[in-house]
Amino acid sequence: MTKKTGDCQEESVRQAITNLVRPPVLPSTTSVRPCVRGKFIFVGDEKLFVCGVTYGPFRPDEDGCEYHNPEVVARDFALMAENGVNTVRTYTVPPRWLLDVAQQHGLRVMVGLPWEQHITFLDDKKRAQSIEERVRAGVRACAGHPAILCYTIGNEIPASIVRWYGRRRIERFLERLYWAAKAEDPDGLVTYVNYPTTEYLQLPFVDFVCFNVYLESQEPLEAYLARLQNLAGNKPLIMAEIGLDSQRNGEEVQASTLDWQIRTAFAGGCAGIFVFAWTDEWHRGGHDIEDWDFGLIRRDRSPKRALSIVGRVYAEAPFPADTIWPEISVIVCSYNGCRTIGDCCEGLSQLDYPNYEVLIVDDGSSDKTAAIASAYGFRVISTENRGLSNARNIGLEEASGEIIAYIDDDARPDPHWLTYLAATFLNTYFVAVGGPNITIPEDGWIAECIGNSPGNPTHILLTDQIAEHIPGCNMAFRKTALQAVGGFDPQFRIAGDDVDICWSLQRRGWTLGFNPAAMVWHHRRSSVKAYWKQQLNYGKAEALLEMKWPEKYNTVGHLIWRGRLYNDGLTPTALFRSWRIYYGVWGSRLFQSVYDTAPHTLLSLAAMPEWYLLIAMLLGLSFLGIQSSPLLLALPFLMVTIGISLIQAGQRAAQAKFATRPQSFIDQLKLRSLIALLHLLQPLARLWGRLHYGLTPWRRRSPPDFAFPRPRNYLIWSERWQALETRLEAIEATLRDQGAVVSRGGDFDRWDLEIRGGLFGAVRTQMAIEEHGGGKQLVRFRSWPRYALVGLVLMVLLTIISLAAALNQASLASTLLGLIAGLFAIRVFRDSAAAMASFLQGIKQLEKGEEQ
Repeated sequence: MTKKTGDCQEESVRQAITNLVRPPVLPSTTSVRPCVRGKFIFVGDEKLFVCGVTYGPFRPDEDGCEYHNPEVVARDFALMAENGVNTVRTYTVPPRWLLDVAQQHGLRVMVGLPWEQHITFLDDKKRAQSIEERVRAGVRACAGHPAILCYTIGNEIPASIVRWYGRRRIERFLERLYWAAKAEDPDGLVTYVNYPTTEYLQLPFVDFVCFNVYLESQEPLEAYLARLQNLAGNKPLIMAEIGLDSQRNGEEVQASTLDWQIRTAFAGGCAGIFVFAWTDEWHRGGHDIEDWDFGLIRRDRSPKRALSIVGRVYAEAPFPADTIWPEISVIVCSYNGCRTIGDCCEGLSQLDYPNYEVLIVDDGSSDKTAAIASAYGFRVISTENRGLSNARNIGLEEASGEIIAYIDDDARPDPHWLTYLAATFLNTYFVAVGGPNITIPEDGWIAECIGNSPGNPTHILLTDQIAEHIPGCNMAFRKTALQAVGGFDPQFRIAGDDVDICWSLQRRGWTLGFNPAAMVWHHRRSSVKAYWKQQLNYGKAEALLEMKWPEKYNTVGHLIWRGRLYNDGLTPTALFRSWRIYYGVWGSRLFQSVYDTAPHTLLSLAAMPEWYLLIAMLLGLSFLGIQSSPLLLALPFLMVTIGISLIQAGQRAAQAKFATRPQSFIDQLKLRSLIALLHLLQPLARLWGRLHYGLTPWRRRSPPDFAFPRPRNYLIWSERWQALETRLEAIEATLRDQGAVVSRGGDFDRWDLEIRGGLFGAVRTQMAIEEHGGGKQLVRFRSWPRYALVGLVLMVLLTIISLAAALNQASLASTLLGLIAGLFAIRVFRDSAAAMASFLQGIKQLEKGEEQ
């Protein structure tokens, strides 16, 4: 019997390969296995932008081989290499000889592992086991080959099948296949190729994210790529199929469309692209497909115009060679950063950007920071220690670039960091742009646990492309915009400067942007003590921010973000929180999105630092229960509040993702226990920092005057006509200038402005305008106090408990609780009175303005 390799006769194959024209000389990295680093794929120390085409399947020959013969494949691969292609995607497991030919021509292969995903494959346990065994066999046949880019454990499981089983069963099965593939080739990359109709699948285990996307208009593609990037989080995103049918659209249109499709994908931060397809020849389901022509070459192997276009674009990836790049000044501010400044400078020296300078501002360091930075040839500016914001401003004054990019001394940029930042500025009106900061896996298990914990620098998104906040470790600005707002506020010496500058820019009506590919590697804190200190400083910064921006905080002192807190993508569902999937009628939606429902109010409160104040109050009442038994009713509530915190911390720890999978149960337990502990410590550290600098729930950010809180009406006669909105904005500005905390009513509110007097009291006002002709107006104001329900409830509840304690002859408990109830009553009245006084002062100022 003739020996065969992958359905093709081995001897004839080997002989054919021997007779091939000598292949080109290959780069030395061809034998190095690819790996994932952040948002990109690397081979050794070189970034690999995947410039691919899909290949096959073709009509099988008499031996069952779907890839013709080595001569045809060698000619195809040689032409691919000549036109900038470096990767080939197959939909079935290729014979080993095809991998050899790919290696000879400097190509890598994305190996498809086919199985019957179009049927209800989970109904039969034997079928599911058979699928896993075939995946293992397919990987085993290719394992270790240097031409392998990755394996795909599936491709576009139909939306109806996913809907039939529910996303969780499909996700679990794909994870099972993932680990089966990893068991056969531990160093191989493994992915799943998704498509918009099942976009909602959560697959955090894959090494990188792949999507097949066919959009024939540029703006929708740009928008959808931004969405996919945020779904992918900190993983690379690859377009596994893009293309256009030349039979229906013409070869010229196909060429021009592929031009902008590829450029748009790379500009959107994609790590790679596969054009569908290499040739018009295509065999599927036992038939040759004749009514579609997606190929870059025709069935007779003659090239189309699209081939040269794709070759040129691939050669220039990720951006056109003739791009005129703006000058960028990179500023690093450091105080005693000798431990990490060398790594930062090394990364800056390797940036792939033609027009930049680096300024190191040494903020009075007592270590070797300046000497280390000087060794790299960068300009070092040494100053007295005046804090982070002052150092940022000094760098701004000395910078010559039109773009100012800031990176922390404990961060290392990706080689194309500046390229993606600059491209965003060139193509948008954003005045500031940020990107992700990713934990460095080599920093050790404590740093990785801290990277999985709350409180790390992160960006907050209003949309997939517009940011509300960008973190200081990775942010860039138009120099003119920074100068227009006066730079950074020097009062923020350690933290909070980035939040403040973002709000200052947005107050001008400007927008901030986000580019997922403009990434930096960020060293996390290396010990629990350092993490505690970091979070303590963040709490202090929040207190300073609240003094300057009181309207950004709610009554209990918690910062209110309008946008979505960015995570690292593909995050599992939180406790008691569900996803709603927009399938469309009968599951017919082409882009099926997932909608995250709002978390339960109780769970939202439990994530706040102020939750610990509630625990402290319940703990105090429980101790008083030693004297007065009715107060022991607080003990069950105490246990519930502590239990919620523990459950949340445990769940977040269970969902944590690691760069390498812990090998043993003990290792997993150790890592996840530390993450749970950090989730409990972080809000406590933030609370301690806030309280120390005056950000307390009982604070008052309003003028010291008081006016009895009762409903009032006020009239102002005006000889000058103004729109209602203009008058409201005027009184709002007047109130803010007086130091009052003012918020606007929403679309469904009957009130226009609310003046906050404190935690337990506010005043709401409504305005109406009477038109009296000749531009004359009578402006009517109606105001009324608003007492916080929680304050009233606590006051009544404590009074009842105090009386119960008195009846129980627990005089100490009764007296203490009575005093506390009285303090609540005084505070409710005082907060409302202060708010009313602020409102009346604003009205008087407005009236004086009308008289002038």
